[in-house]
Amino acid sequence: MSCGCTSRLKDGKDVVDHVKSKGRENNAPKVAHEINCECGETFTLETIVMNCPKCGMTYAVTPCGSDDKNNIKLAGIKYAK
Repeated sequence: MSCGCTSRLKDGKDVVDHVKSKGRENNAPKVAHEINCECGETFTLETIVMNCPKCGMTYAVTPCGSDDKNNIKLAGIKYAK
C-alpha cells in the first residue's frame, strides 16, 4: 500500500474495506496503541483491524499510517465487509 492512503479514505468503513481488499487486516500496527473505546473499555490494538473486546466496535488503520494514533478510525459495531 502506498503512502498517503490514510488521507484519501473517508471513514473507518473505507479503511476496513481497503485493508481487507489487500488481505492485511491481521497485520500488526507499527505501534501497539492503547485504545479507549466509547464503551469505557481500554485495550491494545494488536492488529490493524480489531474489535473492542467488550462492545465489538471495529477500529481500523492502514499499515502505512499505523504509527500515528490519530489515524485510527471507528467503523461501527462489528463492521465487516
